[in-house]
Amino acid sequence: MTDVPEPSLSDAFHVFDTTLRDGAQREGINLTVADKLTIARHLDDYGVGFIEGGWPGADPRDTEFFQRARAEIDFKHAQLVAFGATRKAGVRVEDDPQVTALLESGAPVVTLVAKSHVRHVELALRTTPEENLAMVRDTVAYLRAQGRRVFLDCEHFFDGYALDPAYAKEVVRTASEAGADVVVLCDTNGGMLPAQVSAVVRTVLADTGARLGIHAQDDTGCAVANTLAAVDAGATHVQCTANGYGERVGNSNLFPVVAALELKYGRRVLPPGKLAETTRISHAVAEVVNLTPSTHQPYVGVSAFAHKAGLHASAIKVDPDLYQHIDPALVGNSMRMLVSDMAGRASIELKGKELGFDLSGDRELVGRVVARVKERELAGYTYEAADASFELLLREEVEGRPRRYFEVESWRAIVEDRPDGTHANEATVKLWAKGERLVATAEGNGPVHALDRALRVALERIYPQLAGLELVDYKVRILEGRLGTGSTTRVLVSTSDGQGEWSTVGVAENVIAASWQALDDAYAYGLLRAGVEPQE
Repeated sequence: MTDVPEPSLSDAFHVFDTTLRDGAQREGINLTVADKLTIARHLDDYGVGFIEGGWPGADPRDTEFFQRARAEIDFKHAQLVAFGATRKAGVRVEDDPQVTALLESGAPVVTLVAKSHVRHVELALRTTPEENLAMVRDTVAYLRAQGRRVFLDCEHFFDGYALDPAYAKEVVRTASEAGADVVVLCDTNGGMLPAQVSAVVRTVLADTGARLGIHAQDDTGCAVANTLAAVDAGATHVQCTANGYGERVGNSNLFPVVAALELKYGRRVLPPGKLAETTRISHAVAEVVNLTPSTHQPYVGVSAFAHKAGLHASAIKVDPDLYQHIDPALVGNSMRMLVSDMAGRASIELKGKELGFDLSGDRELVGRVVARVKERELAGYTYEAADASFELLLREEVEGRPRRYFEVESWRAIVEDRPDGTHANEATVKLWAKGERLVATAEGNGPVHALDRALRVALERIYPQLAGLELVDYKVRILEGRLGTGSTTRVLVSTSDGQGEWSTVGVAENVIAASWQALDDAYAYGLLRAGVEPQE
């Protein structure tokens, strides 16, 4: 057996993470063993009590994960959990290779999945309700005798309870009497609502006396609410996944559940100081699974504390708590002011303060900025999605001149259609920078890529800081479809310097011209971030 870390929190309440097992069943997630080890480290660093690593013996990667986790991870907070099934019908528990694999995993805790829906027992397991109870009793007792802590997941519990409440409760009672520390009621199909969950948990708790947990799927969009409803009804063990990953539409999301327990219920479920790591851990896990973090995810999304309307901004200027349910810093997030055609003076002042400018004493300047934003957004620009372009606009008004690092003489992009069906994309730029005339030509995968490369060729000798910039995203939107190919086009470009990302916007009737504007702003902002002074 692996060493068990000393618990940093009371065992009276469990935060149990199943990202590596249930979360990995999400469509589009394919975790390597190295991925699982990385995520396990993140979750342990966050401070969850239990990390379910997978099903050893059933999946070779999970078997390898447990071997490597024991050797490579020094768990500070979490205990590693192996997942598996009760013994097979008609097989002695000592002879069941699946149960043996659970022991060989070395995990100090085992979660067993069992049927609690009588029709599943008869149709899926093809055995009797009495034998199913014996399978539960034998496997729990055997693993306990081998020194393992045991949790039992009652699969399809709520649907089984609706069909035959007496049998569903008997499964719970049998597991608890055999030595299961927690019996988890699973909404496997995700069809329950909070009031239903609360009523069932209260009844089962009163009738069996077992310690209960909750595992909720999100098919009704209520997984987090169902989890908290179960806690209200007496459950003391919550099973969740990072960012709500999971089969179909997902599982109960770890981060809003933990934040609600700590901030709304006043229940400490993480080690001190770890709640402020919530946003970082959420995004780190998203990076490992290669899924873009949801911008509108509660607590951790970049838009979770973003304010756009002028009415909101006016109130926030007086007191941020007037339009925010918590201080975003508590979960490692931050408030953002979005600048758009809905912006009023308060929005601009707050955004300016965010960028380091005190605009409160200059009503004329603020008025000019508001007017420019509204005028340009009417033309198709969007500054709520292009903070870098807005900062350049604001600096132009504050400093009284555009922040220019080069002047454009001309540019052109050519797409050549060749007889063999391929295309050649070439761009030429003619610029002036620091008194020099610069001419450069480059090829690319497309005309915008060719322009980007030509700009680099022309400018990198004078501005070597540009070598570290990378275009990481490019979006095009047609704004006036009624004009067909002559419609106004908006381009959003996201750029990175390896330390951070920023977005810029361009608008024109020509998609290449719009792209040029966005690239121009992207390069100017990159040089601004690098501390380069603009040319006179």
